[in-house]
Amino acid sequence: MIDRIELGLWIFVLATFIGFEVIRRVPPLLHTPLMSLTNAISGISLVGSLILAGAGRGTVATVLGTIAVCASTINVVGGFLITDRMLKTFRRRERPERRAPQERSDAPSGGGPS
Repeated sequence: MIDRIELGLWIFVLATFIGFEVIRRVPPLLHTPLMSLTNAISGISLVGSLILAGAGRGTVATVLGTIAVCASTINVVGGFLITDRMLKTFRRRERPERRAPQERSDAPSGGGPS
């Protein structure tokens, strides 16, 4: 029979491959909504890891929870930075004001051929 740890590792490996294939095939137009959803899921895992780190269930659980808090925080912050950068590409740029042509001060005044 397969151990619980071995079963968990198999599920993790298969989920990693499936997740990679799903994300790889997302068109660029859907990238920003998908990142927003991923940020929400990362936020949920951040809350869960905070609960695990502070539950007082032993040294191993606290250390793993702290590592999970760090990883989830990096994921959330990075996701928001990437989403913000993607949204900046869709903003309209302001047009500079058109100025009336000014007389050049370095042009010779008079005395030229007529």
